[in-house]
Amino acid sequence: MRCPFCHHDETQVVETRESDEGGVIRRRRRCTRCEKRFTTYERVEIALPAVVKKDGARVEFDLAKIRASMHLALHKRSVSVEQVEAAIERIQDKLLATGAREVPSTRVGELVMRELKRLDKVAYVRFASVYKQFEDVDEFRQLIRDI
Repeated sequence: MRCPFCHHDETQVVETRESDEGGVIRRRRRCTRCEKRFTTYERVEIALPAVVKKDGARVEFDLAKIRASMHLALHKRSVSVEQVEAAIERIQDKLLATGAREVPSTRVGELVMRELKRLDKVAYVRFASVYKQFEDVDEFRQLIRDI
């Protein structure tokens, strides 16, 4: 770790502590050249893949968008917040497990639909009807038959 004061490349760890229930490591360091002390923090960085939209645009993965769309589909349905959060975590885990740097938005939509289908069939139909952009009633009927 480089010293923020004199920019020397060698520093010594003087003290190490866990904080934030083990999610962060706090280290007190001392520069071997100027002897000044400073603190660094280590955190796990989750690198979710970028989402490639249908038009080719690349956007940062946003869990808030997933959460909002699921809550909208689940409006007035008897599904707990804990169940929704667990579903969102499963979606995130599946995306992380791919190891891909980019994922098509259609893949994200499919994962959301799969989780909604597990949670609540009505919410699944609500989401799918918007996501799949049904043009007529026959497509909608077919979706319901498939369930």
